[in-house]
Amino acid sequence: MDEIVNLRRARKERVRAASEKQAADNRLAFGVSKKDKRAEAARRALEERRLDGHCRDSGGNAK
Repeated sequence: MDEIVNLRRARKERVRAASEKQAADNRLAFGVSKKDKRAEAARRALEERRLDGHCRDSGGNAK
């Protein structure tokens, strides 16, 4: 005799596996690699330093 299977649990496991596969596919299609994240952060920091370097001081009366 076969093992008794809870149909509700089997359905939930099947849905969970399908959604995990979809999530993995989305991570590959739309994700940003760690290398790209670090490069973007470095570029943003460089632009911020460059912008701060062009800032004029107000002569001490800044509020």
